[in-house]
Amino acid sequence: MSANIESSQMMYCRGCGKQLHISAIACPSCGATQPGSNAGGSSKRLLPAFLLCFLFGVFGVHRFYVGKIGTGIVQLLTLGGLGIWALVDLILILCSAFTDGEGHKITQWT
Repeated sequence: MSANIESSQMMYCRGCGKQLHISAIACPSCGATQPGSNAGGSSKRLLPAFLLCFLFGVFGVHRFYVGKIGTGIVQLLTLGGLGIWALVDLILILCSAFTDGEGHKITQWT
């Protein structure tokens, strides 16, 4: 039964076809990235978050996009902390350190 559980946690590489664990981000043999291997990351993208923050940052629109509704409302009411909070968010987005509403880092641009 143990071998059956282990085999259910395996998949085949989309690049070379070798068997690897389902949590693998990339194949150790060929280096191909695996589909759905966001590794606990966010499904949101940095490019839309950056554009929304750059264009409408003082209104907190980027925070609504990533699922941070509460802080989005606070930014809307304070005009992005008079622009300072929006500027900090813009820097965090550029450094790929911004997180979504569930706390996962947003790492992919497109």
